[in-house]
Amino acid sequence: MRFGTKAIRAGQEPDPTTGAVVLPIYMASTYVQSQVGELKAGWEYARSGNPTRAGLERSIAALEDAQYGLAFASGMAAETAVSSLVRTGEHILATKDIYGGTFRLFRHLREKYGIESTYTDFTDLSRVEEAFTPNTRLVWIETPSNPTLVVLDIAAIAELAHRHNALLVVDNTFASPYLQNPLQLGADIVLHSTTKYIGGHSDLIGGAVVTNDAELYEKLYRYQNDFGSVPSPFDCWLTLRGIRTLHVRMEAHCRNAMAVAQFLESHPKIEWVRYPGLPSHPQHELARKQMRHGFSGMIAVGVKGGAKAAQRFCEGTKIFNLAESLGGAESLIGYPPKMSHASMSAEERAWCGIPDNMVRLSVGLEDVNDLVEDLQQALESV
Repeated sequence: MRFGTKAIRAGQEPDPTTGAVVLPIYMASTYVQSQVGELKAGWEYARSGNPTRAGLERSIAALEDAQYGLAFASGMAAETAVSSLVRTGEHILATKDIYGGTFRLFRHLREKYGIESTYTDFTDLSRVEEAFTPNTRLVWIETPSNPTLVVLDIAAIAELAHRHNALLVVDNTFASPYLQNPLQLGADIVLHSTTKYIGGHSDLIGGAVVTNDAELYEKLYRYQNDFGSVPSPFDCWLTLRGIRTLHVRMEAHCRNAMAVAQFLESHPKIEWVRYPGLPSHPQHELARKQMRHGFSGMIAVGVKGGAKAAQRFCEGTKIFNLAESLGGAESLIGYPPKMSHASMSAEERAWCGIPDNMVRLSVGLEDVNDLVEDLQQALESV
């Protein structure tokens, strides 16, 4: 099946009991056993498994061309499960421009469990090579990255990780499975915040992990079950509803974002624009090769005039909502130094490529002319 068909049909087969074309929300917390130890249809207790969640897991696995999928209560719950593959004394090698929540998680692992993490510039593979240690267990990247929109060569990094007997983890949240499938390029584990593009409507919190490795799947399922970090059946149902239109929404996100990026690049009050679809992006050619259909709906810009000007820009929009998160139908604008990456020090943000004049935009599905006019009027006050 092609992507659009999988988005609507994979994991969302008609209900075998009633024939309903939409998978039901199974709210039961426990299930009757035929005899002691004999499960009816394989269901026992909802933390260990739920039919609605199983449908979601099949769906996300199919979208990523994966054998196995797991759904979690949040993107950070998914990250916690994956990071649990690492033991005390082992090492995580991560890209320097990483989501603030991931940065906090790795700091917690170091302080409490003695798991070291090193950050480096993954656009320079020679630096990555030098950063490996004999104890490196995971290589962790985002592409495009949050919020700097850096695009990384997944295939080259996978080859390097495997040469050092490490696993490659790719956070595919900014791209979504519609634009990019990292497992096809050599990644071992792909994770998502399904809160974002996969859910697509800003009405749920969720996460997902996919892999083709049966042993990794068994370990990650054990963490999912033991930690209890599972999404509710209703959130799984909402996510499945969002998946049905993922391909259509992503086409519109990409189209709108390209128009907005082109407008901002030509505006005299914008110092720079980072959008993988623009020829001016440093990794534009790699993005064209590695991604398909488009380049996501995320844009980062530098506003002339520094931090105060950037914040005035964020506060001056009327259609773009000033809010955390991304990937919903509505357009959002944010100021990473005081929002998504506020847990980092100013020095850490500067080193990661997050200057004080950076603004991040999640371009939604509104009429693009209204979006451009909104940004135009907001920039007049900067």
